Amino acid sequence: MAFVISLPSVVYGQVAFDPVRIRDTNRMEGRRTETAYSGTPYWIASYSASKLTTTEAALFDAFNMDANDGGVIAGYDAHRPRPIAYQGSNPLSGVKAGGGAFNGDAVLQSITDANTIVVSGLPAGFKLAPGDYVEVRKSTFMRSLHRITLAATASAAGVVTLKIRFGLDLQVFTLPCTVHFEKPSCIMEMDAGSFSLPKTWPNYNVQFTATELFLS
Repeated sequence: MAFVISLPSVVYGQVAFDPVRIRDTNRMEGRRTETAYSGTPYWIASYSASKLTTTEAALFDAFNMDANDGGVIAGYDAHRPRPIAYQGSNPLSGVKAGGGAFNGDAVLQSITDANTIVVSGLPAGFKLAPGDYVEVRKSTFMRSLHRITLAATASAAGVVTLKIRFGLDLQVFTLPCTVHFEKPSCIMEMDAGSFSLPKTWPNYNVQFTATELFLS
């Protein structure tokens, strides 16, 4: 049975975190071009960290064992773990407009269309910028990760309308859902054979890649 594992908490020197959308483009006579999109867009990631201590390297040894024995990764962009307006080493915090502590979790209030969602449960004036990540979560294993395409600011009531890409799968992600801005993630599987952690003295270097996995 699958179980979720977290990325080890170290400084990642290099991260690539990118969306993939399968497309086939044909360029024809008469300067005509046809493009067909297929499948569901998905995320791919690569992580590398250097100058690890022995203790940190041991964390990756355990992480690798879990990832190769049913563990799926809550993968996120380790260089952009929260909105750029709040970037730094401290997790999101504050007070929701409606009261209560804010930790980056919110509520999907409504879905206008696949590329437009309304989120509530935010602090008043919470700022989001193009390129920020937002995660829509139906359950532990059903997550949809997106990038915001237009700047937006939460109202005094803590509600904001977001434009996102790629579009939300409206057949899978229906209300109720939660929304996450602190380490927004998708479920990923470590690519077979990609993990490398040579034991070199006095420091260790690790690298691996992962691809989004669709679970229900």
